[in-house]
Order: sequence, then C-alpha cells, then structure tokens
Amino acid sequence: MTTGSVPTGPAPAGPPPASRNPARAWVWLPALLLVAAAVAPLVAYWLGNPDDQRLVDLDVYRTGGRALLDGRPVYDFVTPAPQLLPFTYPPVAAMLAAPLAWLSWPAAQWVWTIGVFAALAVAVAFAFRPLLEGVRERGAAWVPLLFAALMIACTYMMPVRDQVRFGQVDILLVALCLADCFARRPWWPRGMLIGLATAVKLTPGVFLIYLLVTGFGRDGDPEQRRTLYMATFTATLLTVLPFLVIPADAADFWFGALLDTGRVGANNATTNQSINGMLLRLYLPGWLTTAIWVALLAAVAWYGFRRARAAYLSGDPATAVALTGLMAVLLSPVAWIHHLAWMVAVLGALAGAGRDRVRLLVAAGAWLYYVLTIPWWGVTLRAAEIPVLSPVAGRIVQNAFGLGALALVWVLGSWLPRRRASVESADAPRGRARDSAAPG
Repeated sequence: MTTGSVPTGPAPAGPPPASRNPARAWVWLPALLLVAAAVAPLVAYWLGNPDDQRLVDLDVYRTGGRALLDGRPVYDFVTPAPQLLPFTYPPVAAMLAAPLAWLSWPAAQWVWTIGVFAALAVAVAFAFRPLLEGVRERGAAWVPLLFAALMIACTYMMPVRDQVRFGQVDILLVALCLADCFARRPWWPRGMLIGLATAVKLTPGVFLIYLLVTGFGRDGDPEQRRTLYMATFTATLLTVLPFLVIPADAADFWFGALLDTGRVGANNATTNQSINGMLLRLYLPGWLTTAIWVALLAAVAWYGFRRARAAYLSGDPATAVALTGLMAVLLSPVAWIHHLAWMVAVLGALAGAGRDRVRLLVAAGAWLYYVLTIPWWGVTLRAAEIPVLSPVAGRIVQNAFGLGALALVWVLGSWLPRRRASVESADAPRGRARDSAAPG
C-alpha cells in the first residue's frame, strides 16, 4: 500500500498543534519561558568558554565566508590557533556562510545559537507531531507543556548539546529534511530542502536514496519520485553554481579537499562513531579494515533502506525517515557525535502517538542512553590499562553511540513493526467487542 509523502491517516510529524485562535496564543509563552530557563545553563556554559574555544565550528563557517569575501582561497586557510581548523564543506556552504562574516563574533554567536534552537523546535515539532496531536485530542491545554518538555529533553542529548558547544549545523539539516518529508502543504517545491541540505553537507544525500527506493519499484509512490527529481535538481544546481561563481574554490574542493579525509580530523578519534570510525579503532591492517568496512556498509545499507521502504509503504514514514537519518551517520566515513542529531527523529518514531507504553519506555531508554557521555567512559576505561577489561570492554564502550545507532536500526526496522502489529491485533478484539455492545 502506498501512502504518499503526506499520509492521509494519523500524521507522522509536523508543526506543533498550536491553537488557531490568536487569543489563545499566549498559552505558548510559559512554554517558551520554560524552555529558555532550562537551556540557559547550557548556553551560558558553552558561550562562557574562552574565546578561542567557543563555537569552533561556527568560527570555521565565518572564516570560510570571510576568505570568500576577501578573494582568498577558501580551502587553504585554517582558523586561528589553537584550533587551526580548515573549511571542510562544499563551496556553496562558504557562499551561504558569507553573511556570518559580516557579523561581529559576539553577534554571530548569539544569532547562531538562537538559530540552533529554532531549528530544534522545527525538528521536534515535525518528529513528535503524532504525540503532540494525540495529546491535543485528549486536552489541548497540555500541548505547549509537552512541546516544552520535548524541547528540553532533546536539547540535553549529547548530540544536540554539541550543536551548541561547537556551533554546528547538523540540527538545521535535520529540520530541513524533516520539513521536506512531512510538511502537509509546503509552500516550497517538495524536495528543495533535501537538495539544499545535501549540497551543504553531502551526508543528507542518503535521502536521495530513500526517495529512490520509495518512489520506484512495485508500489512505488509517484509523489516520492517527483520529490526525488526536485531534490536532485536543487542539489545539482547548488553544486554547479560555485563553478560559475568561484570556480577555483569549487575545483579545490571536489578534486582535492574532498579526497583528503584527514582534513576533518583524526578519523579514528572517539568522536567518530560511524562504522568506519569504529573499525579504525581496531587498528587492523588498512586493507582489512577497508574490506570489512565495505562489507558492513553494504549489509547495513541493504537492511536499512529495505526496512525504510517497507515502513514507508506500510504507512509509517516517520520510521522510514528515522532509519534514513541513522544511515546518514553509520554509512558516512566520518560521523562525529553531533551528527547524531538525527536522534530527534528516532525518538519521535519510537514514541509514535504515545498510546503504547512499551514504545514510550523504549524511547525514554534511547533518550537516556544518548544523554550520557558513554563513549568517554570507554576512553577512561581504556586509560586504566586493566588487563583484558580495558582493551576489550573499553573499546566496546568507546563505540557506544555507533553501536547504539546500529541497534536502533534493528529496533526501528524489525522490532517496531512487530510491536505495532502485536498492539493492533490485541486492540482488534476489544474494538469488535465495543462495536457489538453498542446499541443498534
């Protein structure tokens, strides 16, 4: 059964169900104040860092934009000491970062941090729309409070905390992809935002594969095909455009910087929780690491996209999108912890409409797992140099977030469909009993 990009049944995600009555808009003010009070300590902590340790990735974006405005080669510079970080994004990202270079450093920090939370609000609203709408059906007064609680909970997951710590762009890319997949009546051509996200950071390109596998083949959705065409067109346009505007920088990236994986940092560092990163930390011979990585890449991609297609065609696009987001992390050669901002979509898919207590408990467990700094416990354990325990258990714990992402692929792809079927089959006799008991 094909559902289309905008399901006609219970919605999988979307904007928070705020009241359409302007007179009731004030009920959202306490929710906003609650969120602001809860995240203020986090913002104060990271924006209170020494100036050269603060929002270091934002500094990369600004310096890339400044290099472009000054006519200097974008991929030859590094940020000031002690960070010395190069610009690692496609050239269109440098073009889009140019306005940041016009802002003062303090102003840029606040504008970007506010933007992080605005993007998180969009992502939470779309990812948890079934839950929010389910609560609205039972009592609209609780919706703002629930939305605030979800915002706060997601903020304190480590991958989202790192958005504030580093001034990262990942949560914006998550918001763009979720909006493109789940907006019921988008005012933009559907697919344009996925194309934009892909052009800016490449890893959202997994959504082109998602659109391909759900749009073609038996029962493929024509709407997904149209979305794929628009996403591909937008990504291609934004990739070709720099060759016309800043051709030297475009050539530097696509034929030089992109091929130098060392530019993004040590690929075997704890923060790289992709499959490749976990394998590199085994320190096997290079050829063997590559062979295992290719094999695992193929297996995880086959399973993940196959299950994403099945979820979409069965009427659960929220799970399909969450699986695709995890593919963006696991299949990439380098996926830092902050790339796991896709956990917002994963939690929303697990929670669903909030009617299954078991699903809510699983979502809560996954949330707590990514709140804790578990990979760094593994670093500490390895440093303790306890025979057998440190090299074995320490490395497993060090890979905790990547292994957790792999486990969640199975949870979303296999456990969740079975759980849904079990609950529906259990509810069916009760529904028939109610119907038979109803007066004729």
